Amino acid sequence: QVQLVESGGGLVQAGGSLRLSCAASGSLFRVSWMGWYRQAPGKQRELVAGITRGDGTNYADSVKGRFTIDRDNAKNTVYLQMNSLKPEDTAVYYCNLEDLGRAYWGQGTQVTVSS
Repeated sequence: QVQLVESGGGLVQAGGSLRLSCAASGSLFRVSWMGWYRQAPGKQRELVAGITRGDGTNYADSVKGRFTIDRDNAKNTVYLQMNSLKPEDTAVYYCNLEDLGRAYWGQGTQVTVSS
């Protein structure tokens, strides 16, 4: 059984910063990809950032230059540093990883940015 535990969400003013963490545990073999998605009310879930095992990264255009993703392979943990937050970043943020062709999701953590 694989479990993803997210932390670091909360309420912050526009221009502030938050750092999300997601720790994976359980029967993992060799996690190939880890990433963060978000879903705002009334909108579809969208990819925010992803990182491969070899540290290749990709970002949504809306967060480039403000968010940074990194990972610790030894701990199966992925992080999302979010700077210069905007009200439109408000959403539930979900951790996602792929291992042996299977995808796993965290329970989500709320990020609210006030104007």
